Amino acid sequence: MSTNISSSFDPSLPFPMTDKLKEALEISRRGCEELLVEKEWINKLARSEVTGAPLRVKLGLDPTAPDIHLGHTVVLNKMRQLQNLGHTVIFLIGDFTSLIGDPSGRNTTRPPLSREQIQENAETYYRQASLVLDPARTEIRYNSEWSNTLGADGMIRLAAKYTLARLLEREDFTKRYKAGIPISMHELLYPLMQGYDSVALKSDLELGGTDQKFNLLVGRELQREYGQEPQCILTMPLLEGLDGVEKMSKSKNNYIGITEAPAQMFGKLMSISDEMMWRYFDLLSFRSLREIAQFKAECTAGRNPRDIKVLLGKEIVARFHSEKAAEEALLEFEARFKQGALPREIPEITIENIATEGLGIASLLKTAGLVASSSEGNRAIEQGAVRIDATKISDKSLKLKEGSYIVQVGKHKFARVTLG
Repeated sequence: MSTNISSSFDPSLPFPMTDKLKEALEISRRGCEELLVEKEWINKLARSEVTGAPLRVKLGLDPTAPDIHLGHTVVLNKMRQLQNLGHTVIFLIGDFTSLIGDPSGRNTTRPPLSREQIQENAETYYRQASLVLDPARTEIRYNSEWSNTLGADGMIRLAAKYTLARLLEREDFTKRYKAGIPISMHELLYPLMQGYDSVALKSDLELGGTDQKFNLLVGRELQREYGQEPQCILTMPLLEGLDGVEKMSKSKNNYIGITEAPAQMFGKLMSISDEMMWRYFDLLSFRSLREIAQFKAECTAGRNPRDIKVLLGKEIVARFHSEKAAEEALLEFEARFKQGALPREIPEITIENIATEGLGIASLLKTAGLVASSSEGNRAIEQGAVRIDATKISDKSLKLKEGSYIVQVGKHKFARVTLG
């Protein structure tokens, strides 16, 4: 979507297109997949500018996992940008909807979480999200506030406002229905409950990933049913991981966790391709689009893209750690790859009760957390990416006995492993 707004006035809109409004729209559009309905959003922004009343911007998150990686922060970054424009950001924790389980994009029923898991994950999630959002300007809500009080009568009245046919239009439901894969009744309630959150919060804009579009549209329709002005919808793309192909995911081991050590985070960012770097700039950096365009022009004119990538790496590390940590991460990166030095901080792992014949190298890599699975460990060995005490390993049948070893996978993953 283009960020250029050429006309100064649109006769179909009740407000003039001021410079401030242009800037707000440009920030809203930046990196987004879809903005629905754009003219309605322009009207909301303009009305807010005229009246001084902030808009209510909602992000609902089911705390199904406690750890956040940079892919998760794409939507959080957009929230922070809108927060900086003066609007009210609502960080909605779906403690009630987590008990149902979001079926989005799944071909099987997802087991619901326990209340204890939800509470623990929610606390960890918000603590990490606060590294992106301004906590002082963030409204934290739990959807159990209104969902628990609906009761059977309220649930029936809510269900009466949406048809089964429309729910079955959702792609994952459609595929499962045609394939004869069971769809539980509680899954059909999930989009309704998420949509009702928008009614309860009187949301002006709801954000989400592209996989959440159907649920966000349900919220818009339910608001209309309840006599409210429908919310606008802004979907953000899913960020590709370090491989530049698959979406960032811990299960695919192509992620950058926001609580990772500064040196590891910086090293991973430096490993992305020069082409993918611009995608990361658009979705993760807080630099202006004009500044990023200038960087692109400089690279086209001959500047080394590595110089620009260093700026991205330092910005991200500083956001989640500190400016000092970012500088130290850069120095460590340069020392490690120019001079062959080891990282100053290496995780220490102890693996006890190994067999007499030793522990297989692939199992060691998995147990030490350096790969997601033994098969991935074997692939890393085949690719020449595994070193033990600086010696490249090519034998997948190798077994290590008691002792202490410096284990390395790729350029960025190290562990001091003690076998006992």
